This record gives sequence, structure tokens and C-alpha cells, in this order.
Amino acid sequence: MASRGGQQQGEGVDLTTLTAQQLTAVKKQLDGEVEHLSSSYAQLAAALAKFKECLRVVQSGSSSFDKEKSILVPLTNSLYVKGQLADPDHVLVDVGTGFYVEKDTKSAAEFYEAKVKDLTGNIQGLDGIVQAKTNNLRVVEEVLRQKVLVLVAKHHDSRRERRVK
Repeated sequence: MASRGGQQQGEGVDLTTLTAQQLTAVKKQLDGEVEHLSSSYAQLAAALAKFKECLRVVQSGSSSFDKEKSILVPLTNSLYVKGQLADPDHVLVDVGTGFYVEKDTKSAAEFYEAKVKDLTGNIQGLDGIVQAKTNNLRVVEEVLRQKVLVLVAKHHDSRRERRVK
């Protein structure tokens, strides 16, 4: 949760001891964290989809490729050029940061399988974190709502007492 004063990061805070302002600050922090983690989750899911598609293409095998048949080569997400496959048994694999390595199709498939496995594990871990943060956010919102209701009730009671006097 949030650290206060001399408490170490990761220790729980009794939310009922915090003021409405402090709870609002904690809520704002948790909102930001959930938004950031959700964005990271979406990016990892997009990367996973790309690696799965690469794996599918590599696993389709060299037998489905014909040297004489023209293919479309993606230059960007929306720009493709015509080309011909020079060697259907070897592919260029993007290993990150713009570096490409030539691999045989079996090695390329193993590379993409490992990437898919790693990303799947990362996504599952991140999903658990997002759920925990979302639950924390709900608890903070509920405690904040209760505090506001108590403050409103006190305010109304004090106004009634002034009118009676």
C-alpha cells in the first residue's frame, strides 16, 4: 500500500486512521498505478500477439513457401512491398532493438516459443498485481466514502445545534 512516516514500503496502513485528504492522495496514487499497470498490460498483450503470429508463420513450415511465389513483405504496419522468398528454410528474426539474426525455421520457432512463454508468465504476474491494486483502490474508495459521510453528518448535526440555540 502506501508508506507513511517511518513505515517501510510494503507495510500496511490502517486506512481508518488517515484523514480524508490523505485518503484522497492515496486514491490518486493508486489510480495512477492502476492506469500505468493497465497500459503496460495492454502493451505486453500486443507484443504477445505479435510473437504468436510470428510463431504461427514460422511453424507453418518451409513446405508452404514456394520460391517462385511472390509474397508481401511488411515495411511498417501499413506499408508492404512485393518480394520473393530467397531461402524458405531460413528466416530473419528480430531479436530486439532493431537487430536481426538469421536462423533456421526450427531455431526461430524455438525462439518465438520461448518469447511467448516468457510474455505469458509476465502477463499473468502483471494481471495479479493489477487485480491487487484495483482491490486496494476499492477499499480506499470505500473508506473515503465512509469518512465523507461521517463528515457530512457531523456538519449537519452542528448546523442543527446552532439553530436550536
